[in-house]
Amino acid sequence: MIRALAAIVLVVGLAAGAAGGYWYARPPVVTVAFAAQSATPVAERKILYYREPSGAPYWSAVPKKDASGRDYLPVYDDEEMSFDPAPKKSVAISGPRRVRYYRNPMGLPDTSPVPKKDNMGMDYIPVYEGEQQDDGKTVKVSLDKIQRSGVRTEPVQERSIVHPVRAVGTVKTDERLLTTVTVRSDGYVEDLFVNATGQPVHKGEPLFRFYSPDIQTAQVDLIVSAGPKANSPLGVDTRGPVQRLRNLGVPETRIEEVRATGTNMRTLDWPSPTTGTVIYKGIMNGQQVKAGAELYRIADLTHMWVIAEVAEADLSSIAVGTSASVTVRAYPNEPFEGRVTFIYPDIKPETRTARVRIEVPNPDGRLKIDMYADVVFHTGVDKGPVVAVPASAVIDSGTRQVVLVAKGDGRFEPRPVKLGRRGDGYIEILSGVAKGEDVVTSATFLIDAESNLKAALQAFTQQETTP
Repeated sequence: MIRALAAIVLVVGLAAGAAGGYWYARPPVVTVAFAAQSATPVAERKILYYREPSGAPYWSAVPKKDASGRDYLPVYDDEEMSFDPAPKKSVAISGPRRVRYYRNPMGLPDTSPVPKKDNMGMDYIPVYEGEQQDDGKTVKVSLDKIQRSGVRTEPVQERSIVHPVRAVGTVKTDERLLTTVTVRSDGYVEDLFVNATGQPVHKGEPLFRFYSPDIQTAQVDLIVSAGPKANSPLGVDTRGPVQRLRNLGVPETRIEEVRATGTNMRTLDWPSPTTGTVIYKGIMNGQQVKAGAELYRIADLTHMWVIAEVAEADLSSIAVGTSASVTVRAYPNEPFEGRVTFIYPDIKPETRTARVRIEVPNPDGRLKIDMYADVVFHTGVDKGPVVAVPASAVIDSGTRQVVLVAKGDGRFEPRPVKLGRRGDGYIEILSGVAKGEDVVTSATFLIDAESNLKAALQAFTQQETTP
């Protein structure tokens, strides 16, 4: 029938050419192809969308014209078109396709050899020949579905990943800068010069006036051993009394004064051994004290510790030397910068957190003991760029991590990957994809569902064909 119709059209074309001389301009093969193609009833074909006639990447859901007044060309549901850049023609990759079966529109593993509807009244989706004929690793999505779903891709690049780890902490004194004031003999406090907690003191400044019978006895021994003249040089006999006074904690200035004057002074103004702030006071005026009792505790508050509670899952990102920002409630807009100096070797079983020590300078004394602190660790700053993809490109089901690699022509390959550090909206890829490959960053779950559906249908059809 087609051959007869083509012959008739050819004869009519020859006659018209002989009459008017126009048939040279239109080759017979194009006329025959047009006649053969027109044999397909146009009414049975569904128009998916309209494309720009020059081949530019513009489409329309309704008929329209371009800027030059040319009509957009229809694209039917039974053909896939690839367009020539020239505005003269379009080349059909495949002609009418035969429907293999119909699949469930909700993605269930249910197929039908004939058109039907599901229990919600939705039409089953046709699956054409060639749609499942690939390497078994990729999934093909139609162009119109890609456009409707807003699928976007981005090339894999190398970038520096900075992952801020957040934790809470408490301001503490630097334990290395704490000093305890005590005496090495029993005695009595006859007067207090520093009588309040929080009072600042300087090294050598008197803290309290102390009377001790043991110190009195050692001073008498020194005076006797020194001879009748107070300024006589110390001989062999004076070494023992001098050493006893030193063992009792008596300052060298008092020893030299006793040796020079020959006077047994009854009390001793006990000097401060360091400069700092009194954070504990354990004596009162007139109190009897025992040897070894803690009388004062003095702290140097110009350098503080912040003990942060870091979640166990974030501990691998933190190391000694990692920089951190500390913010306290009193100064919310003025963070203090410090560095990690120690990670404690234990984990709190109640909170599953580890203690991390941050050293922070405090020259102006704004940081107070036991202040609540918000800590941000700047991890990854010192590391170089790594291969990374946007976080939205990774499909993480808990047991597997997959990215979708765009292969072109609507084909996508699910690729399992091994993940590394996260930060700034990106995830490090240790293996699975290489730099320069395009990965899907939006509508990933749609393509992943298509991939899972394809695998389910392949397994279903294999079970049907098994003898």
